[in-house]
Amino acid sequence: MFKQAICIALLLASMAPAAQAQLKREYSNKSENSVFVVTASADIPTTFTLAGEKISLDRLDMMERLDRELTGIIYGHTTTSLCFKRANRYFPVIAPILKAQDVPLDFLYLAVTESSMDYNAYSSAKAAGLWQFLASTARDYGLEVSDEVDERYDPELATVAACKYLKAAYKKFGHWPTVAASYNAGQSRISSELSRQGVDNSFDLYLTQETSRYVFRIMAYKMIMENPKRYGYRFTKSQLWQPVSYTTVDVSGSVASWTDWAKSHGCTYAQLREANPWIRATKLTNAKGKTYKVRVPKQSDLYRSKRKFTVYDKNWVID
Repeated sequence: MFKQAICIALLLASMAPAAQAQLKREYSNKSENSVFVVTASADIPTTFTLAGEKISLDRLDMMERLDRELTGIIYGHTTTSLCFKRANRYFPVIAPILKAQDVPLDFLYLAVTESSMDYNAYSSAKAAGLWQFLASTARDYGLEVSDEVDERYDPELATVAACKYLKAAYKKFGHWPTVAASYNAGQSRISSELSRQGVDNSFDLYLTQETSRYVFRIMAYKMIMENPKRYGYRFTKSQLWQPVSYTTVDVSGSVASWTDWAKSHGCTYAQLREANPWIRATKLTNAKGKTYKVRVPKQSDLYRSKRKFTVYDKNWVID
């Protein structure tokens, strides 16, 4: 009963006053048929702003497309909870890059949509990293992809590359939601469909299900992550994954053994790979003499008992 009472309280917090009153009436009825906890449906606003663009949700299909994604994310508790936890570590890294590159901060939620903020994500289509670059696209935007080095997995470098793509797309489309759709479908595909179907933004296009749902999924993540308590998500600072501080070492030559290199710099091989997911082999040949910036984690930050807990967004926590 205690767990049921908590569930009811969370549901009430996410509902409009009229729905709250109805739910209270239903739970005051001790019917033996009421064996399941009521599942609430979130209200959908009439308008929504994404990346500074005001979007009308008056049209039925627009409301329903957002409703579908919002419902799925609200009740996909495992993935959604992990998105918050991981975002607390990586938003402080990638948000300043978006800002410096003049890309709207709402594109943080595109990264959430792409990878659930899993830096090591790898899709069946062979897209990799937080921003899920294909190898060919990554190379086009300045990232190295090889057997020993894959910069798609570097949160900072991949974010810079993503910004280059997004800004190029904005020059073409002039509409940030359409830019987001092009990140999923490709700029050429969106351009050709806009021309063929005679419309000026991606919301009015008939597209594959994946792309049609994509921007609404970004919108849904924004709604939930800007107001998690409304949708039943509650964390304390210590429950969110914490950013780790690093010292940076320039490596311009070859490395015969990353294991030995890690030991000589006061960390384990596992800690080195966690801090530098772009390292994809046990050695570095580096025939061209490129300079790589290798992060060495600050040891005190790796232990809960030795560090301070921080939170990216105070709305995410209850303490």
